[in-house]
Amino acid sequence: MKRFSIIFFTLFFILILAGCSEDEVTPHDRLDDYFTLWEEQNFPKMYDMLTEESKQAYPTDQYIDRYEKIYNDLGITDVHLSYEKLSEEQLKKALEEGTVTLPFAASMTTIAGPIEYNYEATLKQVGEEEEKNWYLEWDPGFIFPEIKDGGEIRISTVEPKRGDILDRNRLPLALNGTVYEVGIVPGKLGDNPEASKEKLASLLNISAASIDNALNASWVQPDFFVPIGKQVPESNQGLLEELWQVEGVMTQKTTGRIYPLGEATAHLVGYVTKITAEDLEDKENTGYTENDIIGRTGLERLYEKELRGEKGVKIYVTNGDEEVATLAMKPVQDGKHIQTTIDSKIQNEIFSSLNNAPGTAAAIHPKTGETLALVSSPSFDPNKMVYGISQTEWDELQNNPDQPLFNRFSATYAPGSVIKPITAAIGLQNGTITPEEELEISGLTWGKGDSWGNYEVTRVVETNPVNLLTAITHSDNIYFAMKGVEMGGNNLATGLKKFGFGEDFPFSYPISTSTISASGTLEDEVLVANTSYGQGEIETSVLHMATLYTTFMNNGNMIKPVLFLDDETSQVWKENLVTEDQASFIQEALRTVVTDGSARIAKDMSFPISGKTGTAELKLTLDEENGDQNGWFVGYPTEDQDILIAMMMEKVQDDGASGFVVEKVAKVLEAIK
Repeated sequence: MKRFSIIFFTLFFILILAGCSEDEVTPHDRLDDYFTLWEEQNFPKMYDMLTEESKQAYPTDQYIDRYEKIYNDLGITDVHLSYEKLSEEQLKKALEEGTVTLPFAASMTTIAGPIEYNYEATLKQVGEEEEKNWYLEWDPGFIFPEIKDGGEIRISTVEPKRGDILDRNRLPLALNGTVYEVGIVPGKLGDNPEASKEKLASLLNISAASIDNALNASWVQPDFFVPIGKQVPESNQGLLEELWQVEGVMTQKTTGRIYPLGEATAHLVGYVTKITAEDLEDKENTGYTENDIIGRTGLERLYEKELRGEKGVKIYVTNGDEEVATLAMKPVQDGKHIQTTIDSKIQNEIFSSLNNAPGTAAAIHPKTGETLALVSSPSFDPNKMVYGISQTEWDELQNNPDQPLFNRFSATYAPGSVIKPITAAIGLQNGTITPEEELEISGLTWGKGDSWGNYEVTRVVETNPVNLLTAITHSDNIYFAMKGVEMGGNNLATGLKKFGFGEDFPFSYPISTSTISASGTLEDEVLVANTSYGQGEIETSVLHMATLYTTFMNNGNMIKPVLFLDDETSQVWKENLVTEDQASFIQEALRTVVTDGSARIAKDMSFPISGKTGTAELKLTLDEENGDQNGWFVGYPTEDQDILIAMMMEKVQDDGASGFVVEKVAKVLEAIK
C-alpha cells in the first residue's frame, strides 16, 4: 500500500509539471505573434513586445513613428516573415537559459520593387513564474539591416517622358515640346516695379495680387528667379517677345505638353492638366503625386495609362553625404507613343472648312476602315487649357451658345435624308423594294387623313411615277415614307438593327449609340413613315453614318472603323447586308444624286463624286411648320473610293441646307486629292 502511494504521487507530480510546461509561453509563440503584427503593420502593438532595454534605447518616435513613415513613404505592402523553428532539444535549452536567437527572412513589396533580407531576432524571457514571457531585443536593423548602425532611407525618382500622340504619318498631334517658365527676378524690377507687375499680369491674364503672393514667399531673395506659375509654349513667340521687354521678367526653358494642330484636334486628342486632389483620391496607390499632370479629356484621358509611363524609383541608404547601399530600384519606363490613323492634312482641311460654325465630320477609308479625321466645330485651344486660360476666356467658352466645349463627333443627330440609302438597302433585302417598281405619286404631300391626325409627309421635287433610282436621286420623302409603312415598323427596326442601330459602336473612342427611337421600337405608323426618311426619333453619329455607307463599296459588308495604326484593317463589322448587285445599284444611285439630283453643286469638280444629301428638320412637334435645319452630306470619290466624308452642319437657315454642306465636302475632297 505504501509503495502504491509513492507511485501515485510521483505520477501526479509529473502530470502537474507536464501541464505547466504546456501552458508556458515559448519563444515560438511570441515570435509568431510579433510577425503577425508586423505583417499587419501594427507597429504600436509590436512596440509593446520589446524588452525594456530596447524601449529605453528606442522611444516611440524612433520605433513606431519611424516604422510608419518609412513604410508609408516606401509604399510597403505584402510583408512576409518566416523562420525555422527550434528542435525540441533547442527549445528545452532556450527555456532553461531564458534567451534565444532565431534567424528569420523578410520580404516585402515597395514602390521600387521587392526587397528581401535576412536578420536575427533575439528574445529574452522576463518575469517570475506565471508572469514569465518572452520579449524582443530590437534595433533599427529589423527595418532594414543596412541601417542597423545608423543611416537614413532615401528615395529618388526619375519622371517618365509622356508618350506622343501621332497621326498616320508620324506627325505629332500631342508631344513634349519646349515651353518657357515665366518668372521675376525681384532685384531687376527697375524703378517702377508696380508698373512691371501690372504689365506682366495683363500679358498673362493673371492678377497682380498673384504675382505679389509669389514674390512674398519666405525663401525669395532679390537675385532669385521666382516662378509665377505660368508657362508659355515656344511657338507663342509674339507673347514671349513682349514678356522679355518687361523689366525684371525672365524665362527658363522647360518641357511641356504641346498640341500643334490646336483647335482642329482639341476634342479628339484632348489635353492634360495638373492633377487635382480629387484625382489623387481616385488614383490612390497608383504612384501619382501632387506635382503630376494627368490626361483630362480625349485620347489624353482615355489612354492615360499607356501615355504616362512609369516613374523610375530608387530606394537607398545614406550615411552623411555618402550613399552606402541600394535597397531596391525600378528603372523608369517612358510612356508609349500612340500612332493613330488620323491624317493631319485632312483633319485640318475639314476643320477649316467648317469655319467655326457648329457642325461635325468624320472621314474614313471606306475599304480599310481607317479613320482619317474626326472633327467637332467650333472648338477651343487645348494649349490654353494646359498653360493657363483666363477667367474671361473660360466664361466665354462656357456661355457660347454654339458650345465649343461640346464634342459633336461623339454625339448623335437626326440623319435626315442621308438615311435613305440604308432604308433602300433594308427594303431591297426584305423584298419590300425592287428597283423596277414604280409608284404613282401626285403632288408634294401625302398622308392618311384622320388616322394620322391630318399629318402629311412632304417632298421638294414633284416627279411621277417614282422608282427607287428616282427616289434616291431627288430625295423623295413620300416614296420612302410609303415604302416604310408598307414594310412595317418591325421590319424597318429589324433592318436598322442589322446596320448596328441600338448596339454599342465598336470603336476605340467612345461614340454614342445610334438609336431607332426613344423606345427602341417603331409601333406608331407616323413614326415609321418619318423614320424611313431620317426624321422621327432616329439618331446616329457622324462616324456611324460614314461607316454605314462602306456597305455599298464592299459588296454588302459594312467595315469596322479603326483609330490606331496597329489595328487590323478591313475588318467586317456587319456582313451580307445587301447583295453585290444591290450594293452596285445603290452606288450608281449615289452618283446620280450628284449628276442629276440634290447634290448637283458638286457635279463639275475635277473628278467624279458620289454621295447623298440630307436635311433634318428640328421640329419639336408634328404640328410645327418651321424649325431649324441640320444639313448633311455623305460623299466620296466615285472612282478612287479611298476616302469617304460624312459631314453635318447645325441650324443651316437657308433652303439649300444640304447644298451648303455638299459644297464644303466637295472642296475638301478637291483640296486633299
